[in-house]
Amino acid sequence: MLNTLRRIVQEVNAAHDLETALDIIVTQVRQAMHTEVCSVYLFDHETNQYTLMATEGLNRSAIGITIGRSEGLVGQVGLREEPINLEDAPTHPKFLYLEETGEECFHAFLGVPIIHHRQILGVLVVQQRERRRFRESEESFLVTMSAQLAGVIAHAEATGSIKKSNRKSGEPHEAKFNGVAGAPGVAIGEAVVILPPAFLSAVPDKEAEDADLELHSFQQALEAVREDMRRTASKLADRIRPEEQALFDVYLRMLDDNAIGAEVSALIRQGQWAQGALRQVIEEHVRAFEMMEDPYLRERAVDVKDLGRRVLAYLQEDNKINVSYPENTILISEEVTPTMLGEVPKEKLVGLVSVLGSVNSHVAILARAMGIPTVMGAVDLPYNQLSGKKMIVDGNLGRVYLSPSSELCNQYQEVVDEEKQFIAGLEGLKGRPCITRDNFRIPLWVNTGLMTDVMRSLDRGAEGVGLYRTEVPFMIRERFPSENEQQEIYRAQLQAFAPSPVTMRTLDIGGDKSLSYFPIEEDNPFLGWRGIRVTLDHPEIFLVQIRAMLKASAGLNNLRIMLPMISSVAEVDDALHLIHRAYGEVVSEGVNVQFPPVGVMIEVPGAVYQVSEFVKRVDFLSIGSNDLTQYILAVDRNNPRVADLYHSFHPAVLYALQSVVKDAHAAGKPVSICGEMAGEPLAVVLLVAMGFDVLSMNATNLPKVKWVLSNISVGWAKEVLSKVLVLDDAKIIHSTLELELRKAGLGKILTPAKELNPTEISASPNACGAGI
Repeated sequence: MLNTLRRIVQEVNAAHDLETALDIIVTQVRQAMHTEVCSVYLFDHETNQYTLMATEGLNRSAIGITIGRSEGLVGQVGLREEPINLEDAPTHPKFLYLEETGEECFHAFLGVPIIHHRQILGVLVVQQRERRRFRESEESFLVTMSAQLAGVIAHAEATGSIKKSNRKSGEPHEAKFNGVAGAPGVAIGEAVVILPPAFLSAVPDKEAEDADLELHSFQQALEAVREDMRRTASKLADRIRPEEQALFDVYLRMLDDNAIGAEVSALIRQGQWAQGALRQVIEEHVRAFEMMEDPYLRERAVDVKDLGRRVLAYLQEDNKINVSYPENTILISEEVTPTMLGEVPKEKLVGLVSVLGSVNSHVAILARAMGIPTVMGAVDLPYNQLSGKKMIVDGNLGRVYLSPSSELCNQYQEVVDEEKQFIAGLEGLKGRPCITRDNFRIPLWVNTGLMTDVMRSLDRGAEGVGLYRTEVPFMIRERFPSENEQQEIYRAQLQAFAPSPVTMRTLDIGGDKSLSYFPIEEDNPFLGWRGIRVTLDHPEIFLVQIRAMLKASAGLNNLRIMLPMISSVAEVDDALHLIHRAYGEVVSEGVNVQFPPVGVMIEVPGAVYQVSEFVKRVDFLSIGSNDLTQYILAVDRNNPRVADLYHSFHPAVLYALQSVVKDAHAAGKPVSICGEMAGEPLAVVLLVAMGFDVLSMNATNLPKVKWVLSNISVGWAKEVLSKVLVLDDAKIIHSTLELELRKAGLGKILTPAKELNPTEISASPNACGAGI
């Protein structure tokens, strides 16, 4: 059954449109289950009806008939969101007889819901004349099949393959995709898709403008790969066995004009461009190998993919495309890289969308530094079909809207305009300290990682650095930076902010932050070798970094050192021992430098309960709210499939924050917070009420936070905190905070981050341009 399922899924994924995919489903499932009927009904949320979209076994003339949301057994499957398995369906009180279908002779019925991201998309049904209940294994097979079909249908809806019955012909379909908020802000613009080099699955279908030219390019690419193969085989001739040498002959024959070469050429003559034809043929061969029973032959699929990539690389080299960037470019790629970012004229780039990647990706860090609204991890986005399409990128909420309606465009344009006006109005706050209405002084620091962050931070009135990510200089190199190189980098940061304090976090790699030259391969990297665990295991790396920091601070003495991912007292003791050792070495070299304050980051649950021990050893604490939240809630914040479960206002997170402040202050030690929470205008109300001594945030958010805090009193904030601490749901806490800010006349700070739901906006002509 597993091989059958794999084969069906591969054929469905290879289909070029939804109609073909559904026909494959009903035909193959009917055959695999040895049943007489298989049908797919899709649900239209606009009309609240199911439509029979494909069937094998019922009258095909019935395709297109509709039934209400709660009508018949199909409606019941959708309402209950679980399978219905009946021995004699016509006797069921909810059975709905539709004469057009010719289903009066079928008794056995099994229907399973098709669900994507908690939303019902349709129902998959099998029927049989015989009176019997379908076996448990058959039910499991159909449930698995529907889960696979869900993704196909969701993509089809987004790309407009499914035509809604109440939609005017040619009118684009508005769709929303979830990702992870990479950099705040909203962008409305035109998609420019950059395809990664030699990546077959990203190659789109395209009509050949000149078939002869495409054929010529393909033949040249084939010959270039053949020559590479011959050259490699010749080099290895005296080092590998004859049977291994024979593999090169096999690969050369596969590229022959009678094999893959011939198939690709035939598709080009039919009108497909060379790269698209190559992709189709390679994918068909890969599927054929992957379905083979023999393990050795199955593994040959990898070889076919490799051959395809080699040919594609030459095709792309010969057909380099000069990309045209419109005035409002939204750059999209499977994985946006800093190189791609640098190729777009700065004045034209308004937004970024990366299908892969996380908020800690290098490009996300750059985007935040540049103030470009960004969504990362938009895994369901059909990105290779979006070139030239109009879209909205909501970097506040991690949302991407395709083919937005005029009303949605207008509402988001209002958000953009209000945001610009609001930020312009904050200019006057830049040089003022942050003081609440009841005269509490709250230092606002920034998080940095690149020199480009420095000017933005100083320009917005930053009073210090609460987190300097020292891993960034490591990430943009192809080797560990030397002590002198690190010293130069750190000195620039310390000088830029002097005499204000700069808190440098020691190297924090692992988890989702990797170095290409120091790979860490783990099944569960977030619970693995990361942060202080890595540097304590490699004192040679740690000592060099600390020495560089100390030397960089000579004459400035505004350095603070912070240790990441601390989970035990022993780690603090070991790190302090190395820091004192490095200090002794630097002083012995004649460098006149003060011993800096040392602190630890509280970002794992275990550390929350050891604060009273930590404060006996260190000078300050800083909460990394991003990691602490995801560890407390067991939610990967970079995974868009569970991003809705990641919430800083979860009661458990709030209790942990309050506990840390209480225990640290009992010992007379200051506490800062340097996660995303510190830059969230809603959250800072609670943080100030809890008693945090310093808030450290992205420079972009600093003016908004200062405005909020300047317009409230700490007394009022404590009243709000007492109200939310008795609530038991993060979303209710969030809405309560919004309500309290609106009541206090601070509602305009919420406008840029509120969610605009396209499903609540009536269909209307598309103001943002043509959609998918």
